[in-house]
Amino acid sequence: FVSMASHEFRTPLTTVLTSAELIADYPAADQQPQRLRHVAHISAAVTQLNDLLEEFLSVGRLEEGKLVAHPATVVPATLLAETVAAVAGLRKTGQTLVQELDCPYPIRLDASLLRKILLNLLSNALKYSGEHTVVTLRAECREQQFIFSVQDQGVGIAPADQPRLFERFFRAHSAAEIPGTGLGLYIIAKYLELMGGRISLVSELGVGTTFTVTVPYAHHPAA
Repeated sequence: FVSMASHEFRTPLTTVLTSAELIADYPAADQQPQRLRHVAHISAAVTQLNDLLEEFLSVGRLEEGKLVAHPATVVPATLLAETVAAVAGLRKTGQTLVQELDCPYPIRLDASLLRKILLNLLSNALKYSGEHTVVTLRAECREQQFIFSVQDQGVGIAPADQPRLFERFFRAHSAAEIPGTGLGLYIIAKYLELMGGRISLVSELGVGTTFTVTVPYAHHPAA
């Protein structure tokens, strides 16, 4: 675990240090574009560090039994719009995020855990897909269940890897060249256990992957 953590933190830390040193090479007023480029690299690396830290802390809290689900009133349209906006900056050139929603009323479930699941699946879909691809988020409320899917046009996952995807630290062979900890899907599966939900996937190498999540909810009294 310590070896994995140190390896994952080393790359963004190196980016921060290198960019900070390079900024000093552009002291002139007309070199502001070069400085801003390195500032952007630092900002992206710090965001990556924050995400890594959150993953490792989440694993600790889950395995110590310190996390429980806290249902609250959620407006699905608002939650999805906010989540899509949060990952919009991760899009590569020409990537498109499409969302389709059929759930017009408020529901009750743990909004914080659901948001984290959505963020992870959407950011993964963008990360493992190339330029000029489409990521589609579909969601509906049916029979007291909130059902959503995230479909990408990415690298896909080999059949042999699919049964192990939700194991701690496991990474599919098709993702070996792309940075990651192998913790995201493990954390999602644990969050869904807390919420009484489940996750499934359909994937084909070189075509893409669709993750489908089902979470039970209670109707809001006003619904």
